Amino acid sequence: MVLDSESLYNIVGGAATNKIGIGLIITTIGTIIIGIIDGFLRPLKCN
Repeated sequence: MVLDSESLYNIVGGAATNKIGIGLIITTIGTIIIGIIDGFLRPLKCN
């Protein structure tokens, strides 16, 4: 089946259109980066 460009834009589903999933990925990456930077700038000993 060959779809025209209008039909392709109307396909719903998958991770690319899931805004919550994309937001969670961005938040997770941001948290990891902030944790690494915080670990270098303010190293704390384990108690």
